[in-house]
Amino acid sequence: MTTDLSTAIAPVLGDADTADPAALAASWLPPLGAEPMRMTLSTIDADGFPRARTVLLSEFDGERFYFHTDADSAKIADLQANPRVALTVLWPDGSRQLVVQGTASPAPAAELADAFRRRSPYLKQLAWLNTADHARLPFAEREAVWAAFAAEVPEPAQPEGWTGYGVLPHRLLFWAAHPTGGSASRRIEYVREGDGWAHRPIPG
Repeated sequence: MTTDLSTAIAPVLGDADTADPAALAASWLPPLGAEPMRMTLSTIDADGFPRARTVLLSEFDGERFYFHTDADSAKIADLQANPRVALTVLWPDGSRQLVVQGTASPAPAAELADAFRRRSPYLKQLAWLNTADHARLPFAEREAVWAAFAAEVPEPAQPEGWTGYGVLPHRLLFWAAHPTGGSASRRIEYVREGDGWAHRPIPG
C-alpha cells in the first residue's frame, strides 16, 4: 500500500525539494512485503531497437531497483549485451510516475532467495512453467499442466533458471499531478554527479 497522496507528493509539489532521490523514491513506493508495483522495463535489442515489457518491481533497497525473471528470457539476453535500461513506474490512478535510467547488474544470491520467498504461490509456479514449451500448448492443455503442477508441488522451490537484476540509477524523473487540479503537474529531474545528485524542476 502506498502512502497518502498529498503527503507523498508534497516534496515534489512544494518549494523545498529534497536533494536525495532515494529518500523520495522510498516515500513513494510501497514498503517491502506489500504488493509489488508493475513497471515497464525497456532494454535495447540486438538490432538496436528499444524493447519494452511489464515486470514487477520486486524491491527498492534504497540504492537499486530490482526485478526478477527467467534467465533464458529475451530481456536477460538484451541486458547481457547492453546493461543500460529504463524503468517506468506509473501509479494505477495516474497521479504519479517515476522514470529511472540506469545500469543493470545481476542480483546477489541472497537477494534472489529472499525475493523468491516473498513471491505469491502463483508467481512461484509461474517461475517454473513460464517456458516456451508451455506457451506452445493449446489453452486446455496449459490449464491441465498448471493444475497438475499445483497439485504435485504446492510449495515450489526457487528454480535454477530464475534470476534477477538490480538497476543502479544515474537519472530519475519524478512526476506528480496536482492532487486537486489547482496547478500544473510537477516534474523533478535528478542526475548523478559524482557522489551526489544535481536536481532541477522541469516542465511537467
